[in-house]
Amino acid sequence: MADLALGTWNMAESHNFDDYMKALGVGLVMRKMANMAKPTIEISVDGDTWTIKTITTIKTTEITFKLNEEFNETTADGRKVKSIARLDGNRLDIEQKGDCNSLISREFDGNTMTLKLVAYDGDKEVTCTRKYLKAES
Repeated sequence: MADLALGTWNMAESHNFDDYMKALGVGLVMRKMANMAKPTIEISVDGDTWTIKTITTIKTTEITFKLNEEFNETTADGRKVKSIARLDGNRLDIEQKGDCNSLISREFDGNTMTLKLVAYDGDKEVTCTRKYLKAES
C-alpha cells in the first residue's frame, strides 16, 4: 500500500472546506487564506516511519509517525491533538483527538488521491472532500 501513497500530490478540487474549518473553530481570516491555498502533499516512508508534508504559500506542515502508534500533532490551524494512523486496504486514516475530534482519510487509486476530512462538531459531522492528482516524477 505504501507504494501507492508515495510521491507528490497536487490538489485538483475541493468541496466544503470552509464549513469543515468552521466546525473546527478556525477564524474567518485564516479560513479565507486557507480557502485560496492549493496544497501540495508529499508522502514518504523510511522503514516504518511515514512523513506527510503539506505545502502551501501560507504555511508548510509536516507530520512524522509510525502506523498504529499514537503521536502528538499540531494541526495546520494550531490545534494540539493526539493522533493515530492506520492503514485499511488502499486507505490511510489519521484519527485526531482533541477539543474538536476529526478524521483525515486518504484513499489512493492509481494517480488519484481522495482526501476526506471529517470534523465531529457535537452530534454532527462536517465533511470536506479534496481530490489530488499525482505529480509526474
